[in-house]
Formats: sequence, C-alpha cells, structure tokens
Amino acid sequence: MKLQSFIKRLPNFPFFTRGKKIEHYKQQSKIMEEKDLNTQNDTINDTLNINADENAAGSTHLNEPVEEENQLQKLQDEINEQKDKYLRLMAEFDNFRRRTAKERLETIQTAGKDVVVSLLDVLDDCDRAEKQLQTSDNIELQKEGVQLVFNKIRSTLQAKGVKVMESINTEFDVEKHEAITEIPAPTEELKGKVLDEVMKGYYLNDKIIRFAKVVVGK
Repeated sequence: MKLQSFIKRLPNFPFFTRGKKIEHYKQQSKIMEEKDLNTQNDTINDTLNINADENAAGSTHLNEPVEEENQLQKLQDEINEQKDKYLRLMAEFDNFRRRTAKERLETIQTAGKDVVVSLLDVLDDCDRAEKQLQTSDNIELQKEGVQLVFNKIRSTLQAKGVKVMESINTEFDVEKHEAITEIPAPTEELKGKVLDEVMKGYYLNDKIIRFAKVVVGK
C-alpha cells in the first residue's frame, strides 16, 4: 500500500524511467523488510538466551528454589543423623542402667558372703564342741574347747574389720553410747562416766555399727 501511494505521487516521467524508479524502490522496500525481520529474530534469540543463561543478569532468582531445596535437604540429613545418635545413646544408657541395677542387686544379696563363709569354720568348731560336751565330763577340757571357739569367732570378725568399742571408765558420749540407767558414782571422778556395760558397742572399719548400752554414774 505504501509503495502504491508512492508511485502515484511520482512525477510524470517517461515510462521507462518511471519503471526503473519503481523497481529501485521495490528492492529498497524488500531490503528494509528483511532487516526488520532479522532484527525481530535477533530480539527473540536474545530473549531466549537470557532465559537459558543461568549466569545472565536478572536470572539468578531462577536458581534460588534449587539452592533452598538443597539447604533444606542438608538440614534434614543433619537432623536425621542427630536423631540416630540420640536413639543409640539412649539405648546404650538403658542397657547400662539395667546392667548396673542387676549388679547392685547381686552385690546386696551377696554382701555378707565373705563373712558367712569365714564363719562356717567357726560353726564347725561349735559342732565339735557340742559333741565333746555330750560325750565328756571333763569340765576343764570343755571350758578349753569353748574358749577356743570364742577366740576363733573374735579373730575372724577382727579380720573382717570388726572392732570392740571400749566404753568402761570413759566419758559418756551420746554419739557412741546409749544410757540405760544412771547410778550414783562411787567417786567424784566417775561422775558422768560409764560405770558398766550392758551391751558392747562395735565398729566396722572405724564406723559405728552398734551403740554401746551403758550405765552412767551421776
């Protein structure tokens, strides 16, 4: 349409000259149309290249979802690893607790095993002394046998850490003594002191295991 309008405005040149002009303008118009088409194709290609190039300016936001997904996956893996360690630690602690409780129960049940085993020999001596008392009328021999049994009991207990508490003629101490009664002191020096022992006190490895029941002078 533009070409036809242009042709109409041409002056009245001879036909030959006018034909050349028309042909020239047709070529020029074709060249311009090809340039426009090439320009449009270049623009489209540049747009496609921008979208395809992940390093192009303005396209970095396209990689953000991928990076966030990788970070979330990394955090999830770390959480799963810590959870696995926690479960393993709890299982080990539970096994340790059960094993410790079992060992403690066994220790309590067999705590006096050594003492009992050591007293079995004394029990054997008691059996022999009893037979001797039944078959012999020799008082001196019987007394000697009984004394041997007593001495063996004392030595066995001392070997296990048992020690007798010395209380007679010592100051009354509420930390060690239990007063059964009070009686007048025979002398002024014995006032407030232990005059008699109803039941002996004992230590086990220097720790009191039984208080002495005593009579105190006043």
